[in-house]
Amino acid sequence: MKKLLYILCAMCAIVGCARMGQPDGGWYDDDPPRIIGSTPADGAIGVTTRKVTIQFDEYIKLADATQKVIVSPPQLEMPEIKDAGKKIVVELKDSLKPNMTYTIDFSDAISDNNEGNPLGNYTFTFSTGEQIDTFEVSGHVLDASNLEPVKGILVGLYDDLSDSAFKTKPLLRVSRTDGRGRFVIKGVAPGEYRVYALQDVDGNYIFNQKSEMIAYSHQTYKPSSKPDIRQDTIWKDTLHIDNIVQVPYTHFYPDDIVLLAFQEVQTERYLLKQPVRTEADHFTLYFSYGIPELPVIRGLNFNEQNAFLLETSEKKDTLTYWLRDTTLVNQDTLRMELSYLMTDSLGVLVTQIDTVNVLAKTSYVKRQKERKKVIEEWEKKQEKQKKRGEPYDSIMPPEPLKVKYNVKQQMDPDYVATFEMPTPLARCDTAAIHLYTQIDSLWYNTPYDFHQRDSSLRIYEFIAEWQPGTEYSLEVDSAAFVDIYGVASKSYKMGIKVRSMDDYATLLMQLNGVNDTTVVVELLDKSDKILKQARAQDGNADFFYLSPATYYIRAFIDRNGNGRWDTGDYKEDIQPEEVYYYPRSIECKAKFDVTLSWNLTGTPRILQKPAAITKQKPDKEQKKLKNRNEERARQLGIEYVKKSSIIK
Repeated sequence: MKKLLYILCAMCAIVGCARMGQPDGGWYDDDPPRIIGSTPADGAIGVTTRKVTIQFDEYIKLADATQKVIVSPPQLEMPEIKDAGKKIVVELKDSLKPNMTYTIDFSDAISDNNEGNPLGNYTFTFSTGEQIDTFEVSGHVLDASNLEPVKGILVGLYDDLSDSAFKTKPLLRVSRTDGRGRFVIKGVAPGEYRVYALQDVDGNYIFNQKSEMIAYSHQTYKPSSKPDIRQDTIWKDTLHIDNIVQVPYTHFYPDDIVLLAFQEVQTERYLLKQPVRTEADHFTLYFSYGIPELPVIRGLNFNEQNAFLLETSEKKDTLTYWLRDTTLVNQDTLRMELSYLMTDSLGVLVTQIDTVNVLAKTSYVKRQKERKKVIEEWEKKQEKQKKRGEPYDSIMPPEPLKVKYNVKQQMDPDYVATFEMPTPLARCDTAAIHLYTQIDSLWYNTPYDFHQRDSSLRIYEFIAEWQPGTEYSLEVDSAAFVDIYGVASKSYKMGIKVRSMDDYATLLMQLNGVNDTTVVVELLDKSDKILKQARAQDGNADFFYLSPATYYIRAFIDRNGNGRWDTGDYKEDIQPEEVYYYPRSIECKAKFDVTLSWNLTGTPRILQKPAAITKQKPDKEQKKLKNRNEERARQLGIEYVKKSSIIK
């Protein structure tokens, strides 16, 4: 019996010793990993080895090294960066450059393996020469079109100040922007530099593809530094300040560079894919870039003469060919020779001739079967109605033309209604369109304008002088529209009420700060979407008939007067058109006029776009030390002094 009791006690002791976890009343490991050595030493000069080993006092982990760790000068062959127990090993594959400072910026990628305590931003530095270059250059990269911070784009320096360097030489020193669009280029030598941004698609650190987003400036910078002091706040808790400490540090300049990034117009022209014929009555060609010269089609199993109606996109990069003849519509395969201009390897437009088979997605036989099924179901329905003595039809009526009427029952005075046709029209009878206005319970004919939208084959605009607080009736007779296949529209009627002026607000913007007279101002919603646009007249841009809401304002300098924002061109030394944001939201209330004065250049560009409509949010706050011991000490009623790790 005693022997059995002894065995049970021993088992309990073993289980108790094996229990994992923090002993009650013990202290947590809240200390970050500590560097205890490296080969070569951090800050070493005259280095010849391409292998760097950094040793820590505990096991560590390296997070997302390919994105977070930046080696400068940039490495054309990707370095090998890995963690191994209590060390990090970096092997550079490129040959070392003489008299060059190398920086390996780990950002916040290093933390201990067990508790996740972060080391914080850490940069390892060495030099192949006799000195370490310590200057830093910093700033922000914003999207030129909408002032969004650009995350993850490379930013680099050239000491070669010629324009050709960006297209012929790799960047000299680089950094990468964070979620705020901010960059810091470290290890910079004294000298004069130009700064560029590059969304490097092919990893050669050279701008050689139009698909790469870039930013450039002719301004040059001479890095410098001076002693400075910043204030650090020490908090007792989340509500109370313990002390404000004056901390000396080295302030590096320039620290306020702003680069506006853009993507050039893609002028390399090629056919994106084979012609697409989702519906039997038309097919579409998709090009990478539109030009005035349209393709030439030669039918190989049909006569192409007068066979198509062409519908083009605004940029002429999407071309839709509508088949005029139902015989061609019913033909499953259209075999044709397609002659068009494309860009060759030298960047020159040359004639390309392709033989293509344009296949209908659904065959004629299958479409006929589906049509037959619809007819049979209709006939069964009519037969049932006949047997029940209900009204019925003996001939199935044709499917009407399904016009999409973009008309609102609650109309704004400046709204432009549109009619969208599913197929091109052969006939449009405007006499069959009627607009009536109710005045003192009587209805009167009201004038309107109805026309085909510019550069659009199937969209028509319906414009009238909508009077606030007035009721209208829009009526369209049957067969007002007949398409190229003889399909007619059915009748349509819509009652319209234009809201009273008391339902609206007015926004009047008074602009200054720029001398350019070609300012276009855009009214935006909470998603940064354009609601209305107005060209400034005598420094004023006015927006009427605004529903009560919160709005935002953006403006751009329309240098070429085409009414839309245009990007830049590096070869032609053209910067994108300047964009500005009013830095605050604008609350508009019914019956009220809001008048605001706006100095477009009065607020620094990086502070202009309101945070509420900025889509690129800052990176999640970098990992912080947990400092759980302070809470533990509070629970135990003792004082915990973190700086000296003394518990009183």
